[in-house]
Amino acid sequence: MATLGGRVAVQLLEHKSAMAVQEALLDGEQAWARVIADGLQIVLEGEAPNEPARLRAIRLASGVVDASRVISNMSVASSASITPPDFAIEILRNDSGVSLIGLLPSDSDRDDLHRRVTNIAEQMPVTDLLESASFPVPDGWRSALNFAVRALADLPRSKISVTPGAVTISASADSADQKRQIEARLNDLVPDDVTMRLTVTAPRPVVSPFVFRAVIDNGVARIEACTADTVGARSRILQAAVESDFDSSDGCAIALGVPSATWGQAVSVAIAALRELGGGSLAITDADVALIAAPGTDQALFDDVVGRLTNTLPDLFELDARLPADTGAASDGPVQFIATLNDQGRLQLRGRLPDDLTNTVVETYAKASFAGSTLDMGTRVEDTGLPPGWLVRVLTGLEALSRLTTGAVTIKPDDIAIRGTAENEQTAAEISGLIADKLGDSAVFSIDLDVIAPVEVVEETGPTAEDCLAKVQQITAENKILFDPGSATLTVASGRIMDEIADVLRECMDISLEVAGYTDSQGREEMNQRLSQQRADAVLSALRSRRVPTSSFVAVGFGEADPIADNETETGREANRRIEFHLVTPEAVATPEPETETEQTTPAPAAD
Repeated sequence: MATLGGRVAVQLLEHKSAMAVQEALLDGEQAWARVIADGLQIVLEGEAPNEPARLRAIRLASGVVDASRVISNMSVASSASITPPDFAIEILRNDSGVSLIGLLPSDSDRDDLHRRVTNIAEQMPVTDLLESASFPVPDGWRSALNFAVRALADLPRSKISVTPGAVTISASADSADQKRQIEARLNDLVPDDVTMRLTVTAPRPVVSPFVFRAVIDNGVARIEACTADTVGARSRILQAAVESDFDSSDGCAIALGVPSATWGQAVSVAIAALRELGGGSLAITDADVALIAAPGTDQALFDDVVGRLTNTLPDLFELDARLPADTGAASDGPVQFIATLNDQGRLQLRGRLPDDLTNTVVETYAKASFAGSTLDMGTRVEDTGLPPGWLVRVLTGLEALSRLTTGAVTIKPDDIAIRGTAENEQTAAEISGLIADKLGDSAVFSIDLDVIAPVEVVEETGPTAEDCLAKVQQITAENKILFDPGSATLTVASGRIMDEIADVLRECMDISLEVAGYTDSQGREEMNQRLSQQRADAVLSALRSRRVPTSSFVAVGFGEADPIADNETETGREANRRIEFHLVTPEAVATPEPETETEQTTPAPAAD
């Protein structure tokens, strides 16, 4: 009995201990472990996913029973069956030191890496935030890491990302020359089994003054110097150069120091002007634009090009234009002002004005006098040789031109020539009086006008009332307007018929229409009268809802009056239930019994 009792007590103790340890393992998320009780000993079996999991299972069991009673028969799963992590590190270097961040294989020589980076840092702090994992070293890792460290020595401000077989480098250089040197050296150092992605930035050089120079010599156009402030400005300048047949193969350097954000626009329009002259040189220094035409350039062409360039250059830029064939500026050239107006409404102003204020006054006056026209300002500011009262002569000529349909006014110091087309014969006399009033009776001028009367525009009229009624008649003859039995509600099919009638009536202007409703003779006369009125009103409302102007329309119910068929037969009664459209005079007032001799009637059947 004593032996049996002892065995039972031992079994109960084993069972209780095993259950307690198993519950602790389950609570600790170690369900993979199995518990076997062997007397006072607790045996743990199973395959742990990793070494930390095995140790955790032992700790959990030791927390329930004495650690000396815990026997481990557990194994650890082979690490070869677990997907290795993505090994990658980042090396950051700046004036504050170097930082190492990421995950590398345990077999990597971490101490050697730290030593090499410390030497490169040159007494600056090195922050090591690397982690390691016990997995095989992937292919290309050592080669990529070794190249990254070598590159770090040449890059005092950089970010280097290392992955197996690949290195990504972002760095900055002090100048464009240093940038090119770094790129060349790293391209030489990179191993064959390593892919390098390299980005080196360098600050834009500061250029002072900002310059552009282009020359056309013996038909050869070339750009000798070019700077731009942005990629967009450079593209705009080079595009203008290509369009003007300049050799722009040397490109255009991007730099700092531009005098205005409109530099690209200024250079572009100046290039086009030089090309239009056909020869000479263009030099833009900051905001000063020097345009020198080739000797022998036509004076009129020179004035035209310079005038348009003056008015199209952005604010801030000042133009100095010279024609070497005339050392006295432009005083020996023709002193004239020409304004032309074509049949497209384009107003062109060419010629010389004494100063910027006068140029602004002329531009403002032209815009006010030729409202709606397109103004092309090609005037040139040049006060040499201009006679007194030049502004008055210019404004008088513009006022004269404003009275023409098309034409041109040529203003010279001693003559004004006006030619063109006018709408009536009195225009020439009006212009003569204008010039005499503004410039005096002794003013010399000539007028040559062709009188072309304006083409009379015949307004298109809509269809006549009779045409509209005929179209409505055709629609209602093919499709009968129907109502629900005993009511004034249009059927769905009749709604589509009303759509067609509305399309016709919306094209009819100033039409007076009477919508007349009729019934058969069945039922009381008062009821038929009321139903016919309700149905006429329903048709009128349907037209109004379809945006037909109905202010001159009227709806009238005639009940069982004026039958058009025999009410003794079903076919006849069907014909008598109808809607008719009457044309009436606008002042006519509809009555239940209209006078047929004063109106035109076309029946449009309607049925219950």
